[in-house]
Amino acid sequence: MSYQEWLKNGWLRPHSPTAQEIAGLRAVVERDLKASADPNLDGDWRFAIAYNAALQCAALALKAAGYEVPKGGGMHHHTIESLKLTIGDAGSVVDSLQVFRAKRGGGIYEATGIASDTEIEELRHLAKELQNRVLDWLRTHHAPLLKEPLRVHKGPRPRKRDRH
Repeated sequence: MSYQEWLKNGWLRPHSPTAQEIAGLRAVVERDLKASADPNLDGDWRFAIAYNAALQCAALALKAAGYEVPKGGGMHHHTIESLKLTIGDAGSVVDSLQVFRAKRGGGIYEATGIASDTEIEELRHLAKELQNRVLDWLRTHHAPLLKEPLRVHKGPRPRKRDRH
């Protein structure tokens, strides 16, 4: 399918990306990859955080391409599937991420112990691989969106009332 077919089906809407937005999403991915490696966190949260890193990689690529998935039903599914349009994934990453999406969706709210340490590491590895593929794709197809420096915050942000 093409972007136009996805637009026609209502799975996408046009989006005007900025370098600042792309830098922000890249920072989210970095933060989540780091946090998901923390052995002091519960495995369910590590899994959810690693999943979010991968999902944000897909969202980043789609936004850079000039589109976004509307909020609502199927948002995660379509964001992941969009990797076939953006980075040209033949299904290897998409299929694996869809399995992890189903596991996360079916368990994170209803049960504990949804993923083994091995699955968490597989998902983290997949998210890192996807991060590298998306960055390579950005450098080739949307280099101006990488001009904003990546700002990863080291600690908690001051609350609004604390800023003077």
